[in-house]
Amino acid sequence: MNLRKLPILLAATMIAMLSGCGSIESAAQDDCTSIGWVIGSKGYQDCFKARVYERKLDYSNPPGDKPSPSLL
Repeated sequence: MNLRKLPILLAATMIAMLSGCGSIESAAQDDCTSIGWVIGSKGYQDCFKARVYERKLDYSNPPGDKPSPSLL
């Protein structure tokens, strides 16, 4: 393989990997639109805020929990 193409291939692979990852906001948007809310409506805004809050709670550490070092 040509060594000049390696950085381009690596960058393209990284972009493809990162674009597959969703954010909390995009997941909340998917949740609200999948149950029928129209983006921009009052109900959608309430649903979106609630879903973002719930997802942030799901991914946060419990109160007082300190991360421990990995054994790997």
